[in-house]
Amino acid sequence: QVQLVESGGGLVQPGGSLRLSCAASGNAFRVNAMAWYRQAPGKQRELVARVTSYGITNYADVTKGRFSISRDNAKNTVYLQMNNLKPEDTAVYYCNADLTLNSDRPGTSRHYWGQGTQVTVSS
Repeated sequence: QVQLVESGGGLVQPGGSLRLSCAASGNAFRVNAMAWYRQAPGKQRELVARVTSYGITNYADVTKGRFSISRDNAKNTVYLQMNNLKPEDTAVYYCNADLTLNSDRPGTSRHYWGQGTQVTVSS
């Protein structure tokens, strides 16, 4: 069993910053990639940023230049630094991990989700 535990959400004023963290723990595994998604009320869940095991990153256009994703491979943890936050960034943010368990055949990809953390940007 693999668990993703998120932290760092909250209420912030427009222009402020928050840092989200997500730690993966559980059965022996190898992390292929980790990502952050978000879902605003009445909208579909969307990709915010993703980082591979090689450190390759990609971002949603609306977050480029404001958000930065990073990871600590030794801790199986991914971070999302969010700067210059806007009211439209308000959403529940979810961590996603693309993992291969040590017991899996090579190339197997399993996706796990965190429980979500609320980010509210409001004055």
